[in-house]
Amino acid sequence: MIAAANPQATFAGPLPEPLASIPVLQVQLNADGSIRNIEVLRVPKFEPQTVEMAKVAIARAAPFGPVGNLPRPWQFNETFLYNDALKFQLRTLVEGD
Repeated sequence: MIAAANPQATFAGPLPEPLASIPVLQVQLNADGSIRNIEVLRVPKFEPQTVEMAKVAIARAAPFGPVGNLPRPWQFNETFLYNDALKFQLRTLVEGD
């Protein structure tokens, strides 16, 4: 959902080594699937502006659909893997893992 909402900001194919930046965020949702809060779990040493870029990408994908019928907490973590062009793949979608 996040990648689909941000096609201009993503890349496909193998991951480069090394990656330019790896921010990790926790997204907390309201019962209706809207974003309640985004907490930064890991600020990358290089290219720290990618944290804000990741937050924007998450916001662009919202709302995530109703979650009120699911057990709490209504949250998920996402790891953004940025290449040198500062385009991302999501860790949860990387092929071959």
